[in-house]
Amino acid sequence: MLPTCVAMILFIAVPIVSIFIQSLFIEHKKELIEIERCDPFGCETEVGVDIEAFAALNKEKPLGRFNGFKTYTDRNHLAFNELTEGWKNSKTFGEFSKNFMNLPFYKALIFTLTYTFFVTPSVIFLGFILALSINALIQKIKGPIIFATILPMIVTPLVGSLVLFWMIDAQGIIGATIQDLFNDPYLSLKASIKLTWITLITYGIWHHAPFAFIVFYAALQTVPQDPIEAAIIDGANRWQRIRHVVIPHLFPVAVFIALISMMDNIRVFEPIIGFSAEASAQSFSWLIYNDLRNIEVMNFGSAASTSILTIIMVGILLTPVLIKTWREFGESR
Repeated sequence: MLPTCVAMILFIAVPIVSIFIQSLFIEHKKELIEIERCDPFGCETEVGVDIEAFAALNKEKPLGRFNGFKTYTDRNHLAFNELTEGWKNSKTFGEFSKNFMNLPFYKALIFTLTYTFFVTPSVIFLGFILALSINALIQKIKGPIIFATILPMIVTPLVGSLVLFWMIDAQGIIGATIQDLFNDPYLSLKASIKLTWITLITYGIWHHAPFAFIVFYAALQTVPQDPIEAAIIDGANRWQRIRHVVIPHLFPVAVFIALISMMDNIRVFEPIIGFSAEASAQSFSWLIYNDLRNIEVMNFGSAASTSILTIIMVGILLTPVLIKTWREFGESR
């Protein structure tokens, strides 16, 4: 176990500790000075940043200035003060909910959880149905159908989301078809927040279902035939054999798929960029990207805080499944 433990420490524990330390610091303040700029027509005084002093300060304290846990509680993250004031000043729960949705972290939290809780079970169900259906086909046509089924997983997520984005455009095949069906030339899947969320969730199911299919299909090859044959002799139909023999055998596999899919779905990012849906849907990964995409002022502390909060949320979501799995493992020993 030594190589595995060393690898986990180097590539998991150390980066997490490093990110946590970075989250306690924020960027240095930029000192403003008056700069005199002269040209042949005269001189003008402008206010600018003291670049030399700022560079020296960054060299002396590369992490930035210490801010403690204030970054975690500011408006861009947990926003404790804003939530308290909003609760006191809101006359109705609807008004509070509206203010709640305007906070960046909670806006990303709601979309991320909605995306995860819709995509994950749908992927498991669809992958299981595909595996059962294709496993029952004759051997000659299995190969082409399996290739067509796993094709969405082969396509790069960003490329796949861009293709679907073009298809749902008003001039795309899906967008134009929907407009014709509803006889509304102004109907657009991009204009509505709810329709944008539905499109992103649909894409997530389409892209991740092949992974569940491959794992389930491989697991189906390990189902023992003796219980199946005994069930057939006892008169059990196909659904009864699946329910009482196949599903119990594949339950650990379903748990594995749920864990992997949940972790993938929580860090949803490429579809948001591909669909240009930043105004309607934001995720934790997009918040981190937004903090780091400004070359001049990269908010490393804010991005690190969002990363730590994401790790905590993943741990909370996975805890019930891990506890259940651990108990079942203990009972089976």
